[in-house]
Amino acid sequence: MSLYVEAHIAADLDELWARTQEPSQHQRWDLRFTEIDYLPQVAGEPQHFRYGTRVLPFVTIAGTGISAGEKRRPDGTRTSALRFASPHPLSLLQEGSGYWRYVPAPDGGVRFLTGYDYRPRWGRFGACADRALFRPLMGWATAWSFDRLRLWLERGITPERQLLHALGEVAFRAGCVLAAVLAAPVVALAVLALAFLVPPLPVTPAARRCLRTPPPRTRAPRILTTLQEQPS
Repeated sequence: MSLYVEAHIAADLDELWARTQEPSQHQRWDLRFTEIDYLPQVAGEPQHFRYGTRVLPFVTIAGTGISAGEKRRPDGTRTSALRFASPHPLSLLQEGSGYWRYVPAPDGGVRFLTGYDYRPRWGRFGACADRALFRPLMGWATAWSFDRLRLWLERGITPERQLLHALGEVAFRAGCVLAAVLAAPVVALAVLALAFLVPPLPVTPAARRCLRTPPPRTRAPRILTTLQEQPS
């Protein structure tokens, strides 16, 4: 998988599973989605779902997908896999697949990790735009969202309040840079560097707190292979 994100979350495994598997909870913390809805499920078939991401006030990029989970595994871990696609002409992401793994940590808590990849549309232009901008943005958004989920579970700070914290910090840092430019242009570059380098407050999500490089010999779960054979 081309994108990998891992977070250590000091929370109960069942609670983490619920916050990530229930659409009404998932869409609250995941920056990549505005809405997620499960479609009626046929017994013995994977779960079909519909998702949407609002990119402008009146523009929502929608798509569909299928998912399947393994809630009880002999080693105590859990796995969820999905395949997704978007026919929307404005969506750079054409189709892809990925997984979530829930691994109980020896020191308590859960290693919550994801690996996913996708195929961009728009030919060569799309491939270049994806490599230069969209893929790094998706990686950052995934890591930021994972830390947002961690703060929700560990500290009880709702995703909505965390967003206010983040916007407030961005506004404060931008204000400091602007003030330096107006009052002391000589030190403006130093203030700008500090605005980027100083870590966010503990109550504000930060992508930098997540692991972004997969451990050696990381493999996609077997359930993803079987899911690939299903129509979305």
